Amino acid sequence: MSFKVLVSDPLAKEGVDILKGFCDVEEKADLSEDELVKIIGGYDALIVRSGTQVTARIIEAADRMKYIGRAGVGVDNIDCDAATKKGIIVSNAPEGNMLAATEHTIAMMMALARNIPQATASLKKGEWKRSKFMGNEMNGKVLGVVGFGRIGREVAKRAQALQMTVIAYDPFIPAEVGAAMGVEMMSVAELFTKADVITVHTPLIPSTTHLVTKESIATMKDGVRLINCARGGIIDEVALYEAITSGKVAGAALDVFEQEPPTDSPLLSLDKVIVTPHLGASTVEAQKNVAISVTQQCIEVLKGGSAKSAVNAPLVSPELRPKLEPFAHLTEKMGSLAAQLADGAIIEIEFAYFGEVAEMKQNLKYPTRMGLKGLLDKALHEPANLVNAEFIAQQRGMTVVEKTSADAGDYKSLVTLTFTTEKGMQTISGIITRVGPRIISLNGYSMDLVPKGNVIIADHINRPGVVGPVCMLLGKHSINISNMQVGKVDVGSESLMILAVDDVVPADVMQEVAGSDGIISAKFMQL
Repeated sequence: MSFKVLVSDPLAKEGVDILKGFCDVEEKADLSEDELVKIIGGYDALIVRSGTQVTARIIEAADRMKYIGRAGVGVDNIDCDAATKKGIIVSNAPEGNMLAATEHTIAMMMALARNIPQATASLKKGEWKRSKFMGNEMNGKVLGVVGFGRIGREVAKRAQALQMTVIAYDPFIPAEVGAAMGVEMMSVAELFTKADVITVHTPLIPSTTHLVTKESIATMKDGVRLINCARGGIIDEVALYEAITSGKVAGAALDVFEQEPPTDSPLLSLDKVIVTPHLGASTVEAQKNVAISVTQQCIEVLKGGSAKSAVNAPLVSPELRPKLEPFAHLTEKMGSLAAQLADGAIIEIEFAYFGEVAEMKQNLKYPTRMGLKGLLDKALHEPANLVNAEFIAQQRGMTVVEKTSADAGDYKSLVTLTFTTEKGMQTISGIITRVGPRIISLNGYSMDLVPKGNVIIADHINRPGVVGPVCMLLGKHSINISNMQVGKVDVGSESLMILAVDDVVPADVMQEVAGSDGIISAKFMQL
């Protein structure tokens, strides 16, 4: 049988040539949804980049389709749920542009230190002002890497080759992983005070949005330099502008922005800011690498094999999937909750299944990996998936344990997630009810939490005058509380308060909550 593959976005020639050696290839770019719907039924695979929107309507018409490949990192332009239901494997090329982003970060750091863009512009205007562009050596300087995933680690290696001292922050990376590379892991607050240069490599999630603020910049060294080649929004651009104009920050190198293109950004008016238009992955080699990766995976799938970077490969038989789907949704939410509760890197994570769900023992990898996906999605640039979640967790130093038992106590089925950090162990328990998943216990405190939306979880002392002021404080900031639960314990004992709120709670408001009388700790979470 001769396979037919449609390439609907421009793809590097090296990738197309690989496909042509195996099957019939047609390259048709700029097709509308209607045009794709008309022709997609005649193809066995589809290769896209970011231009083609692979909608549920297109997938529904893809009767022969076995594989959809994204020549790049994300798959946000592909309806993966629709593809899964249709039995189509979807994969991407998550490592293809890693070195491109790494090298761009180093290039931006050196250009910033030596004023290369500014000096180039000056000389091209006919000027010869050598003293104006006095630079700084990176040898001996301290580089702070915020986010120590794949790109953060590659940046660290190259900085060490420049004889820089590297320190890092990543709540999901154990200290031992950093130590093995000669990198000291520490809190982000401590890193801010010690680094001469700070580069960010985190995903953009609620906990990292405006991670660099006016307040955190105030704790940094005078003359610090900031680099962002990760995601716009990690650095508060207003705060950065003010810090540069005041002289607190010596300069910034930005490849990404809160709004792209950044047409109205005042940062563009500053000589001490060097910028590029989101070029982190824009190298010939990166585009070649992602094209080769995704086309090789396409061939493997068409041969009857698997895609190494599949984002939706099924781990459960079709007849059992409806039974396990609710538990997979539950564990994903539990994993997300665990990631936001954890203080420090998670060393071990255990998924325990009790009662009827435990009878599906051979298929429990599905909810387990969905739980790991929920956990890792809070730590990675791009979402983890069913195929790579366990591997990534282990790569980050986590031990993953799966247990089963027939005894679920008062419940037909019960799932418990227990995670361990250097500071201790925490446990989350959940069940499936007629109306969906519920978290029923957190560290021994009983509750009935719908794992959805915005939640504040606060440890507090159970005594009069604690809960009321917190509610009034949120009201003062126009944050509506839609649901509240308080653990039932003796007066004077430590208890748990859970507040479901309608809006995202800003970091400064959460600081006020955490500082309220009787509050031991408070965290805002999104589930």
